[in-house]
Amino acid sequence: MKERVLITGSSGFVGYHLVEAAVNAGLDVFAAVRPSSAVDHLKAFPIQYTQLDFTSVAALQQELEEKQYTYIVHAAGITKAKDAQEYNKVNAEYTQNLALAAVQAQIPLKKFVFISSLAALGPVSYQETQPITEETSAKPVTNYGKSKLLAEQYLARMKELPLVVLRPTAVYGPREKDIFILFSTISKGLDPYIGKGKQRLSFVYVKDLARAVMQALHLAENHLSYNISDGKSYDRYALADLTKQALQKKALRFHLPLGLVKVMATVSELLAGSKTPALNREKISELIAENWNCSISRIQRDLNYTPEYDLEKGLFQTLHWYKVNKWL
Repeated sequence: MKERVLITGSSGFVGYHLVEAAVNAGLDVFAAVRPSSAVDHLKAFPIQYTQLDFTSVAALQQELEEKQYTYIVHAAGITKAKDAQEYNKVNAEYTQNLALAAVQAQIPLKKFVFISSLAALGPVSYQETQPITEETSAKPVTNYGKSKLLAEQYLARMKELPLVVLRPTAVYGPREKDIFILFSTISKGLDPYIGKGKQRLSFVYVKDLARAVMQALHLAENHLSYNISDGKSYDRYALADLTKQALQKKALRFHLPLGLVKVMATVSELLAGSKTPALNREKISELIAENWNCSISRIQRDLNYTPEYDLEKGLFQTLHWYKVNKWL
């Protein structure tokens, strides 16, 4: 019999690629989705669907015992919310509930992989020449990052949980919708920035992340955390420069004052009503952070992780997908 994996957040951008990687790895995949989630893009995969009540540990335990999962990959979460309370409920409390259920359930669980974020550690100053490591003091600059850190702290207390935490930096690739906004803007001839400060940025192609998750399932040790990027540091213009090169487009580069962007974000939030727009006051703190360069030496050592895609190669694949699927 195939080993069975539960993947939460399966209908999302990262979730789709996790499902694809798990199917290719020969696992029996159960995709956890919300009743309202669109799943047409998953229909090509030989998978089964399930729905989880993250508000109830008892209901989650019953689900886990019914399905007898060998692995759990928890990728569900929110990247945009109205306030810290909402971030903490979904990203931290729901994660804690699933982990508690996993610990209490009578299942053959070998690994619980939590997809956190480099935002849980937060950025460092531009003058810091050493990259962010797993030991860097956590100083998240957003409520999103704080909620991911809180989730990690909840999980760290459960010593019996066979836990691995992965902290990807900015993830891009086919089906991604937030960084895609920049690609779309550049394709229309505009290349905007917030302020003129220097930045060190890091990225990871989604298929490299998905492969790292599959490797983490078979890690012998537990309660380890790993930062994930493509192993390189980029200046603030690299993403746009490579995008223009790949699209063979010219774009007007300009820098907007931070104060103006904050006003724009405030207006966007007011116009969005109950939804949270891609440009919001919370997100600005991450967008203007000086240094997201991180070390991947630990995951290279422990998981034999070797990124297949740097930013140039990954962007070429990503932009090709967007064009073929008429996003651009």
